[in-house]
Amino acid sequence: MTALPLPAWPKAVLFDLDDTLWPIAPVIEQAERQVWAWIEQHAPGIAGAHSIDSLRQARLQKLAREPHFHLDLAALRRAGLLDAFAASGDDVGRVDEAMAIFSAARNLVAPYADVLDGLERLGRRTLIGSISNGNADLRAIGLDHHFKVSVAAHSFGQAKPAPAIFLAACAELGVAPAEAVYVGDDVLLDVRGAQQAGLRAVWLNRTGSARHLEHGVTPDAICADFDQLLDWLENNHA
Repeated sequence: MTALPLPAWPKAVLFDLDDTLWPIAPVIEQAERQVWAWIEQHAPGIAGAHSIDSLRQARLQKLAREPHFHLDLAALRRAGLLDAFAASGDDVGRVDEAMAIFSAARNLVAPYADVLDGLERLGRRTLIGSISNGNADLRAIGLDHHFKVSVAAHSFGQAKPAPAIFLAACAELGVAPAEAVYVGDDVLLDVRGAQQAGLRAVWLNRTGSARHLEHGVTPDAICADFDQLLDWLENNHA
């Protein structure tokens, strides 16, 4: 039997950011602690009425009432602070100071050990882009030079898994969806979303989860890290 030819090397590889290139939970936790320390010093009304957890619960309740904030969680956080400042009688004009502290801390991410070398190696072969539902600032993080295109839900107006956000990134790169591979940690937002937009999708499964089975998702590849991703690209593409 004649072997089927290997597909062409992808013209572009696009990435999710949070929990794909770096862990995000400890970063958000530290950022919230820094904002809380500022609140204790500069917003005594909020400090007396709230805790980090109660502010978080108030945000979640606001998100449930106003689901448009799913597109921009930073806007949700700012709106939540505005509510808390207004209710406590603290100076609402200082909300932007608190947000600046959060934003700076939120971008103090530590990429997984395989990421920097992996991006360097990958960038020698193909275009690299990102598609994110989060608020990471690649320039502030110091990784923007690796990415030809970065599309974020809050500025685009639609979030993953909507096909439009994947198609927009491909269009900006000048490649057809079938010529691109998307890599992410979420089997629904990233893998299923990308596949429904016509891209091939790699599940970057750093934890060894079997979550794709419960959701009936079949990634084009499952990789534990960048080394496995690069091996898959090398060995399964002409």
